[in-house]
Amino acid sequence: MTIEVKVPMLPESISDATVSTWHKKAGDKVSRDENIVDLETDKVMLEVPAPIDGILKEIMMPTGSTVHADEVMAMIEAVEIGAKPAPATTRGANVKVAQEAVEVLEVPDEKPLSPSVRRAAAQHAVDVSQVAGTGKGGRLTKENVLAAASKPALPAKEKNKLSASSLEASSPAEDVMMPLGGRPEKRVPMTRMRARIAERLLEVSQNTAMLTTFNEVNMAPVMDIRSRYRDRFEKKYHVRLGLMSFFVKACAEALKRSPIVNASLDGEDIVYHGYIDVGVAVSTERGLVVPVLRDADKLSMAGIEAKIVEAADKAKAGKLTLEEMQGGTFTVTNGGVFGSLISTPLLNSPQCAILGMHKIQERPVVENGQMVIRPMMYVALSYDHRLIDGKESVAFLVSIKELLEDPTRLILEV
Repeated sequence: MTIEVKVPMLPESISDATVSTWHKKAGDKVSRDENIVDLETDKVMLEVPAPIDGILKEIMMPTGSTVHADEVMAMIEAVEIGAKPAPATTRGANVKVAQEAVEVLEVPDEKPLSPSVRRAAAQHAVDVSQVAGTGKGGRLTKENVLAAASKPALPAKEKNKLSASSLEASSPAEDVMMPLGGRPEKRVPMTRMRARIAERLLEVSQNTAMLTTFNEVNMAPVMDIRSRYRDRFEKKYHVRLGLMSFFVKACAEALKRSPIVNASLDGEDIVYHGYIDVGVAVSTERGLVVPVLRDADKLSMAGIEAKIVEAADKAKAGKLTLEEMQGGTFTVTNGGVFGSLISTPLLNSPQCAILGMHKIQERPVVENGQMVIRPMMYVALSYDHRLIDGKESVAFLVSIKELLEDPTRLILEV
């Protein structure tokens, strides 16, 4: 019996998807409910499980194909335990060529190379037949290739010859080019998510009157609380006491005081939201995503931390749903984790404001006429000037500053 593997129903407003990664190849055994292929849409990654136990007999939509809901992607043949499976077939020129590339790039002992090893060999012009493998069973590892690449360079003529050989054997999906002069380049298409992010950011910059206001915060009180209560907090709630919970809590309180910052524009109407849903920007390998903390003003510090950890784990695994990323009224982003000292964050449309956190750095400041060293952070509020005036943006940032420099006010809400 042969069963079709079909594209699942796509989320609302999404018409098609791209086949991102096949986790199995034709001829492999698959188990019921095992994820066999990832589909990438403009906003989320979708996993497609195997409907039955069996053998992946045929792949009909290779990596890179555009697919629509209910379209057949592959065929799985149900087989009894111990039964000998029928020969597998694979469709698609790209898949066929990629398989041939794997066969070409086998080491002399006929152990196939992994994709990461092939890419490293192509990028660094390494002749894999001249490299000894230290992996399991003598297989080549990426580290073996990089170590070989770090050795003194061969003469240009020989290097170009090896580089061209490696490039010819690399997978067409990588689209590696070798211009004259032996300087490698690689051209790859944007992922759908990256392309969608680029489109939205360009749209924001063109269709809003964005302005950024800055202030600085003495983080010593927050850091003192974290150092004093970190262990007890983690022991009780099983989550770390991070900086983000302080900022989300402070933003929620400041948004109550400045409801216009929590509002949005709809044509010529101002929409005041009677709730505070704070988006927290999370960086992933596929791009920036913004899961939303619903009713952030009603969450405890532990509740905020737990939801952030849950959302971050889902984001990195590509399992965030559209519902978890839609409907935010305000966003917080932390460029400080990458070392950014100051920046102007872009709005997350249709929201009209976003707060940017940055690196904490000790700086000299004046307190009561005396020069002292304090751990300081620049904070930036980018906002749509069509809706929010300078006075309101400054008042919002001052509220953030006051609440973080005297965290007791977060508890008392004063």
